[in-house]
Amino acid sequence: MEKTGVVAALGQTELLRPAWIKAALSANDRIKFYLTAVQAAYAHADHPGTVQLDLHREYSAAHADAPWILDLPSSACLEGPTLHLANLPKLVEKLHADLLAMARPIEGSTDEAHVALGTRVEQWCQWLGGLTGDTLDATHLTALTSGKRGGEDSFHILVMDLHKALNQLAASLSDEAIDGAHVWQLAQEDRPLVSAFMRGLNRTRALKLDHPGLETAATRDGKRLLIQNDIGTNDAHVLVAQIEGLILTLTYSDLHRQRFVFFQDMLSQVGAKWSAVGSRMTEGLNLGDAYYVGTATFECSDEAALRKALERLGARIVFLIDWNRARKRLQQIVGKAGASAVLNECARQEIGHRGWLEAGGESLIFAAMEAIGGDYFRIGDRLDAVMGDAPARDFLVEALAASSLAMQQHQPVSRITDTIRLLLIRHIGRHHDEFALLAEHASFCHALAEGIRDAIAHGHEGSANDAENLAKRAKAWERQADLLVMRSRARAERNARWLPFKRLIERADDIADALEEAAFLLSLIAENHHKEWPVEVRQGMQQLAEKVLEATQDHVKLLAIASTLGEGSDASDHEDFIAVSWRVLNAEQQCDQLLRDVRRQLVRNIDDAATLNLSTDFAAALELATDVLLATAYRIRDLAFSRLGTEA
Repeated sequence: MEKTGVVAALGQTELLRPAWIKAALSANDRIKFYLTAVQAAYAHADHPGTVQLDLHREYSAAHADAPWILDLPSSACLEGPTLHLANLPKLVEKLHADLLAMARPIEGSTDEAHVALGTRVEQWCQWLGGLTGDTLDATHLTALTSGKRGGEDSFHILVMDLHKALNQLAASLSDEAIDGAHVWQLAQEDRPLVSAFMRGLNRTRALKLDHPGLETAATRDGKRLLIQNDIGTNDAHVLVAQIEGLILTLTYSDLHRQRFVFFQDMLSQVGAKWSAVGSRMTEGLNLGDAYYVGTATFECSDEAALRKALERLGARIVFLIDWNRARKRLQQIVGKAGASAVLNECARQEIGHRGWLEAGGESLIFAAMEAIGGDYFRIGDRLDAVMGDAPARDFLVEALAASSLAMQQHQPVSRITDTIRLLLIRHIGRHHDEFALLAEHASFCHALAEGIRDAIAHGHEGSANDAENLAKRAKAWERQADLLVMRSRARAERNARWLPFKRLIERADDIADALEEAAFLLSLIAENHHKEWPVEVRQGMQQLAEKVLEATQDHVKLLAIASTLGEGSDASDHEDFIAVSWRVLNAEQQCDQLLRDVRRQLVRNIDDAATLNLSTDFAAALELATDVLLATAYRIRDLAFSRLGTEA
């Protein structure tokens, strides 16, 4: 007789409960693997052309001594709504035995919840006994694997409820705690590992505020150290870590696909390798229920690396609490991608989102937008549509950080509201200067001019590949510049004060168009002209391209100075602005003369008519850019003077 049997015979069942709980938790792992295998079998039978899921990692993590289960997906087939499963009777036996193992720790309990669970266990054992043959119909599949509450009970829901009860029972039986973790029957070498996990968990625990969750239990089961964390209050949202030697294996389940992916990404960044179950969300895998399970593995080089992995794991769990709620509320402000980006960055910086939720969530942001007024925001505006993706994300990360800290310090919500409003004003001042889009547009013009200058210097008029590559880059830059024009138009539609800047960037866009056209013409010249230009032509083109580049550089400087002109500017700023304006004027006049010189050299040195025409057009496109630069400089001048309160 085993030791547990001897103790039971003596009537000391309380002494057995820790061992029973260990066995029950192991049974829970196996049952979840069995259900995953059934779901994978259904998915493969429903879509036989798809790649079959590899369950070996899950099988190993569950310590299931039933290798034939790995063949269930490949051998499964559907006949109408009926799923044919080889070895189904053997699988039912496994489910029955492990369900009883999970229920054993609560046997004899007078707790009302435990009694109710025991009744359900009896009912589902009878249900399993009614499964005969090797087929499961749709009703059987739903009853067996569904994790969706609100309807009829299911085998899967019972398993989740038993698991939760086991965690609570384990905590009550523990007579020792390590940094807040309930532990029992640990080996001496387990203690620093549990401490490492709890060190990370406790570092970020305060971010959840008063939300329940993060209760941790740890015990040794043979060669394995088991660490469980209940995360939050949701039944299907649990985390089980197993440490055997230097390998940390984590089984994680979640009702929400987006949160599952978020956690995958977080752990992948610190060295986790995930199984295919977690990374492949196949339609029909869970019979329509949003329930996802995955296994991550950390293969550590030494004990220090293992402790570091456990600490990192522990520190990241808190960000799962209310994550989906935060994501949905952030979506109202910055859309789906923006919401995920904000939460990812917050987790990376260990900034909590629950403080923001408790303080009012999106209402904090909308109140700040409304308080700033119609000069920047209209009713219905999304923050990223007005500020831009990156500035909106940066603001929200700071807003969540400020809210989290304030709520931990028990500051009143009214004070947090004022903080968020001032924060938004500061970010608008940082990112929403009217000249910001113009400056970004000017940077693309500069890139175009510099690319053409360098191409001439390296003789790309005789290299078709190099010239074609430049033309492609130039087209991409020109498209980016067009997008900025579109953003400026959208702003002007919302607010009339953007109209002068819209007109200015529309005029400046002709610079980008002219330079992109020049790059295209150079590619045509190179396409059928495999000799370099004569020295005289090359020198003339080089001088013209250099002068165009200088003019675009001054265009960038002019915008930078203009953006600073105002009450805080001084006489030196004004002098710099005038000097740069006149340099653009001089560049245009010099380019007029350089264009004539180039034409003269082309006529003297180029005999081929096509090359002559294309080269002339190329030089003319460069000179046209300086014409537009001059016209744009005059408009910048007028706009800057109007900001100073002076008529030009």
